[in-house]
Amino acid sequence: MPKTLLSRRRVLTGAAGLSAAAILPRSSLADWKPTENVRLVVPAAAGGSTDVMGRLLAAHLQTAWGQSAVVENRSGGGGTIGTAEVVRAKPDGHTILIGNPGPNAIAYSIFKNLTYKPDQLQPVSNMIRIPNIVSAHPKTGIKSVAELIAYLKANPDKLSYASSGVGQSPHLTGAWFLQLTGLKMTHIPFRGAGPALQAALAGDIQILFDNLYPSLPQVQNGTLTGLCVTTTERSDLAPNLPTMRESAPELANFDVSSWFAVFLPKGVPAGVLEALNLQVKAMLERDDIKKNIAAMGARADYGTPQQFADFVDAETKKFAGIIQKEGLQMDVQ
Repeated sequence: MPKTLLSRRRVLTGAAGLSAAAILPRSSLADWKPTENVRLVVPAAAGGSTDVMGRLLAAHLQTAWGQSAVVENRSGGGGTIGTAEVVRAKPDGHTILIGNPGPNAIAYSIFKNLTYKPDQLQPVSNMIRIPNIVSAHPKTGIKSVAELIAYLKANPDKLSYASSGVGQSPHLTGAWFLQLTGLKMTHIPFRGAGPALQAALAGDIQILFDNLYPSLPQVQNGTLTGLCVTTTERSDLAPNLPTMRESAPELANFDVSSWFAVFLPKGVPAGVLEALNLQVKAMLERDDIKKNIAAMGARADYGTPQQFADFVDAETKKFAGIIQKEGLQMDVQ
């Protein structure tokens, strides 16, 4: 088993109108600490990247604040069930959401019956970003995105691509690639990344859009041919693999990643928001956390609450455009 995968598994308005954040110095705001147990809601099953980052943050907060911090996995509905639980929680800093693009950017456009809205959550900071990866079965002979584009132009509708499911980040990565290039491939959705990977390895489908894991080890050992990563920068774990935007002029603005972040219920006091934001920053600056993040193929991505709010808004609008053009609409299951 590849060393990188083993490492990843170990990680398991006038003065009267001024806000408290404007009145109080930054150091005063950062002095807040919880007075009871802290819940970190992970809207996903145990073992995935959302869960890993939730547990890393919980351990850090427990040490920093001297108060018990417990991860609670609330999976289902593409992450919307756990997210809706946090939206309903008291905005006092004792309930924290570990978010990702599914429930916190994609869901707003794709689900018809979503029970919460973006303005019901307070963005705190992102923690990490991980690229998606595009690969091909070796029997196709396709070794780059440029070759994939050329093949699709000469052989329309002859290739199929797999993803971990309709509306998931890898699916929308593939959909956006096809929208920007004006090309066609048949989408074959699977119930999770594992089955999609197995179909790609068996040659049942020719192209795979996936998160960096579990595909990267298969690219590294040659059972799949890596074509690109989807972020603006190359991955440190696969530096020879180009980015999507390097591959063609029409893809110059391509940027899709899986990101894992921190949110609070809307209405949380400024001191709570500032204190948690600074603890995220402190965690990401720790040497042991840097090693864990690197083993995941991720990059730290700390920002202020406003910077992160702007990022989430941009992500929501990006995915909304892709989803609208695809004509995707689903119900929360």
